[in-house]
Amino acid sequence: MTSQALASVENLLAQMRAVARESQGLSAGPITSAGGGNGGFAAELSRSLDRVSHAQNAANNQAKAFEMGDPDISLSNVMIDLQKAGLAFQASVQVRNRLVDAYKEIANMAV
Repeated sequence: MTSQALASVENLLAQMRAVARESQGLSAGPITSAGGGNGGFAAELSRSLDRVSHAQNAANNQAKAFEMGDPDISLSNVMIDLQKAGLAFQASVQVRNRLVDAYKEIANMAV
C-alpha cells in the first residue's frame, strides 16, 4: 500500500471520528493518531463502528418518540440527528471501501 493511500485512509478515519463525536454532542477537539490508543487500528475501527451504531439507534429512537407525540422532542432535532447518523454511516462505508481497495492492492502485489 502506498503512503498516499494510507494517508487517505487515516484522513477518512479521522473525519469519521469527528462526525461520531459531533453526533454524540462532544466537541470536535484534537484528534489523536490511530496507533496512540489502546488496541491499535482494529480497536479504534471497532469503537468507531460502535459509535456510528449508537448514533443511528439514538436517532431512530428519537424519531419514534417524536412520532408517538413526545412534546419534548422537536422535529428539527430529529432531522438533524438523523442527518448526523446518516453522515456517520456514509463515512464508515467510505472507510470500508478504502480498506477493501487497500487489501486488493496488497493482494495484487508481487512477492
